[in-house]
Amino acid sequence: MRPEPLERGHSYKTRVRHRAHPCGMSQYDARFPHGMHVVDDGPPQAPPVLLIHGSGASGASWNRVVPALAEQRRVLRVDLPGCGKSPPTPSYDVPLQAGRLAALLDDLGLRSVTVAGHSSGGYVATALAERRPDLVGALALVSTGPNPDALLPQPMILRLLLAPPFGPLLWPRRTDAMLRKAIAATAAGPVEVPAEMIDDVRGISYRSFRTVARGNTAYLAERGVPERLAALTVPVLVLFGAADPRWDPSSAHRYEAVPNARLELLPGVGHLPPLEAPGPTGELLLGLTARGADLPAAGPET
Repeated sequence: MRPEPLERGHSYKTRVRHRAHPCGMSQYDARFPHGMHVVDDGPPQAPPVLLIHGSGASGASWNRVVPALAEQRRVLRVDLPGCGKSPPTPSYDVPLQAGRLAALLDDLGLRSVTVAGHSSGGYVATALAERRPDLVGALALVSTGPNPDALLPQPMILRLLLAPPFGPLLWPRRTDAMLRKAIAATAAGPVEVPAEMIDDVRGISYRSFRTVARGNTAYLAERGVPERLAALTVPVLVLFGAADPRWDPSSAHRYEAVPNARLELLPGVGHLPPLEAPGPTGELLLGLTARGADLPAAGPET
């Protein structure tokens, strides 16, 4: 039987590709009717972890963290709409993004999910916990700015690429070398950017990026992240690079006012812990055990 028609630009849930996982586990690369490309790794019955990327990125930004996580967790990586392999959508408001993820988790029948968001993906993770606390067992915010005033002056290449008047002109002319330089500009030192991430970033339209950025700004301006988290009861891990060039690293201490929050600063790491320090990042995520999870915590002790 054919699945029911979906909105224009969306794919059918039945489109699933099975691939061999390098660790010997199953990996499913699927497109769901919520407009998001999803990659599923690890034992299907293991406690679930949902990884959300930041603006102008894709699920591939988590690639180096996944192998260690997938040995003990079921790991879902999404491409948010308009990013990576997911089609664009008319609206990228943060609460709507969270609603799409909630529908995805409902379809998969998952609860007590550990949800990790990198950079602005942390806003979507927080909004998901605000909107559907029944789905979220724990939160991890990685390089997620707490308030608008914590944003630092951006590297020149990012200012040229991301904002008018030069952004719309340069965007269609981006080369792989330019994209690597722009991504690396947010790291504290040399960093290897996965080829899949470059391919995914190249496919993001300028309109999608700017609309996503406006949605993130509106969400953060309405209320800061620490204030939002204070109203929640889930365990929270806040992970920052101590040399983050995008957000003032000292602003990470604002999260200390959040009950149930644990703050970790990684020395010598910039805005990209999943790429710059995948080992420590993965260990800290393993150590964040969601409510209801049936595996003991792993990773560094507090």
